[in-house]
Amino acid sequence: MKLTKKQIEYIKNAHARWNIKTGATGAGKTYVDLIYTIPKRIRMNAGRSGLIVLMGNTRGTLMRNIIRPMQDIYGAALVGDIRQDNTVILFGEKCYCLGADSARHVNRVRGATFKYLYGDEAATWNYDVFQIVKSRLRESYSCADLTCNPDSPFHWFKKFIDSDADIYKQSYTIDDGALSKNIIDNLKREYAGTVYYDRFILGKWVAAEGVIYSQFANNPSRFLINQPPPIVRAVIGVDFGGGKSAHAFACVGFSYHNNEVIVLDEYYNKSALTPAQLEADFVDFVIGCKAKYNIADCYCDSAEQTLIRGLRTAAARTNIPLNIMNAAKRPINDRIRCIARLMAGGRFKIMEHCKNTISAFKTALWDSSKPGADIRLDNGSTNIDSLDAVEYAIERDIAELVGR
Repeated sequence: MKLTKKQIEYIKNAHARWNIKTGATGAGKTYVDLIYTIPKRIRMNAGRSGLIVLMGNTRGTLMRNIIRPMQDIYGAALVGDIRQDNTVILFGEKCYCLGADSARHVNRVRGATFKYLYGDEAATWNYDVFQIVKSRLRESYSCADLTCNPDSPFHWFKKFIDSDADIYKQSYTIDDGALSKNIIDNLKREYAGTVYYDRFILGKWVAAEGVIYSQFANNPSRFLINQPPPIVRAVIGVDFGGGKSAHAFACVGFSYHNNEVIVLDEYYNKSALTPAQLEADFVDFVIGCKAKYNIADCYCDSAEQTLIRGLRTAAARTNIPLNIMNAAKRPINDRIRCIARLMAGGRFKIMEHCKNTISAFKTALWDSSKPGADIRLDNGSTNIDSLDAVEYAIERDIAELVGR
């Protein structure tokens, strides 16, 4: 693939202690590192004192975003697999692969000097991890290459980028990359009307403010239907109540080829139910949904194991075939991004009778009291219980639905 103007600029000018690319998704920030930067830095540091370290939000994302694509480019002889001791052989050199979501991962190389650090998705790292890493680049030749998508302008990593440290920085828009016009147009449509358009398309560091699902809030009728399309399968999500929150169930269906996600039915109850009452309501809800749709799985908030065991017992007692499991509980913002993209692409629908779910998506807000982070408001003033139930039902399918 021919290098873009921005990628060529990076190769020519990225000679600082910290070399940072931020901006749009799919703009080629990582590609130039895979084919040029990482191999070059590793070979030029061969024989020098210090460790070569590759860091991602988790070891899994590092494997997916960096190691496997490099194996596809260079082959297994030059790019190995991550071993059980968290090392990998890259271009003849031993490199350490660490997750940046917890300081305990960095403790595996406690006290060591880094001669080279490659960092993927740096804005998702744990802040304490980054502080530790900064102290490890302590040779005169030590350097780092970091990439990330933008976040809030108050994010700690944005403050570092704007500091007086020895930094070479680049910012990319989606049009700076090498994606086809068709893909770019699709991504622009999928992120339209959300904070992610400014970040992942325009490459801007902007705050998440106000209504989360503005397209839905501004025109809910666009997303409401009274007759579902043919449903391949459906999944039930369960969020348990307590205090100010409600018990919420959501039956969510997937149309052919996962083209659409449809909230088919709901249950919402703020009453102080006994476990027996909750189990009876759950059984009634499941029986009603299974009479209409192909349902095999149910995912519940894993924080309430006693209640989950009760639902399993109730289902077994009434001979309901249903796999009742813990929700994956992926990061809330991953779930929000997925639904926002589905909405923008016209692939998210709600049955008109699901009034509580409709209200929940219309009124979901970012927490204005925490401008430094993307946090959904959760103070009892809005219904996030129905949101959680829907998200638990679809979160295991996020990769298939939106590609990550």
